[in-house]
Amino acid sequence: MSREIVVLGAGMVGVSVAWHLVRQGHSVTLVDRREPGRETSFGNAGIIQRESVRPYAFPRDLGTLMRVLPNREVDIRYRTAGMLSAASPLLQYWLNSGKTRYAKIVPEYASLIMRCLETHAPMIEAAGADHLVRRDGWLELYHTQKAFDERIVEARENRDLYGVEFEVLDAAGLYAKEPHLKKGLVGAIHWTQPWTVADPGALVQAYAENFQQQGGRFLKAEVQGVEKGGKGWKVTTDRESLEAEQLVVALGPWSDKLLKRQGISVPLFAKRGYHMHYASADDNAHLNHWIMDAETGFLLEPMRAGIRLTTGAELADLDAPPKFKQLKAAERAARKIYPLGERRDPEPWKGARPCLPDMKPIIGPAPKQDGMWLAFGHGHQGFTLGPVTGLLLSQMMAGETPEVDMAPFSATRF
Repeated sequence: MSREIVVLGAGMVGVSVAWHLVRQGHSVTLVDRREPGRETSFGNAGIIQRESVRPYAFPRDLGTLMRVLPNREVDIRYRTAGMLSAASPLLQYWLNSGKTRYAKIVPEYASLIMRCLETHAPMIEAAGADHLVRRDGWLELYHTQKAFDERIVEARENRDLYGVEFEVLDAAGLYAKEPHLKKGLVGAIHWTQPWTVADPGALVQAYAENFQQQGGRFLKAEVQGVEKGGKGWKVTTDRESLEAEQLVVALGPWSDKLLKRQGISVPLFAKRGYHMHYASADDNAHLNHWIMDAETGFLLEPMRAGIRLTTGAELADLDAPPKFKQLKAAERAARKIYPLGERRDPEPWKGARPCLPDMKPIIGPAPKQDGMWLAFGHGHQGFTLGPVTGLLLSQMMAGETPEVDMAPFSATRF
């Protein structure tokens, strides 16, 4: 039976939820203050990460903690105010990264990642977005043999447990694939399953356009309030008021602000990140693949806008002003392995990843709020997991049995 549904948030997750709901025959309005795919979904590395079956754990070994403490690293930086304001969820994050708890979390998390390609595929086809997508994987680079060997062991475990496919490249094999990288790397893991996207924001936009072609409506407006009323839920925006039987909150790192007004508390915190596009310093140089310097913590991606450099995580308050030292450090490190040229963007991009302390998203009904559904907290993998989230949530909303056990993703676990 067709229902009227409002979806708040037009990033990859919200667009994917709306796309699946409109295909079920519902009347769906998608609302965001910006055009689809212009916030967190715009600034990521553009990888649909089938290999990423283990979520990013909080570092617990003394060596890593001592390395991070001076706050000069590329892979992770922090601000004292942000650490203090998120002290409780960060403590839980640290506890959940312990061996026993983490071992339980990984297969639950992997149950989503393992379905990322099969759920993106029909959306790519329907949206006519195949020109944005490459299917030749990406490369994870190593400077030291010890770190390389340790990662190979983990990769083999992931292959055996979760069907992850990869190729180990020695130095000669790496430079055969990427001849313009500077010498000194010991090798790489070529993750062969993932798909890469030359313009992540454009892919989200293509999905959103296809949603509208199927009868969905997009409203660009600022949400001012949400309350029970009318048909079930009333959403007030700066343009018009909407009434719907059901409401989906997919506002990424801003989700908790709206939910607090509904009496729902979730331990959401932000990991921020930066990117910049560059030309190649050498006109003859080019990258054939997306690459990650695994031991330093940055990625280089040959995007349509240029070579995108993306940093690791910054633990800071969501609305804190940007600091670009992490990006500058990443740029210095990147120039040591590839001839980056001049910057192409007027200023660096800054975004925020919505994170939860057990590294899993919330997908399912809101507690004690009939007709409200939640889809946020995907951490580093909202771009990867948007379509599978949309599929599973639409199945739950239809009263069907989802393809995945959704208990680990319930909001009530907090």
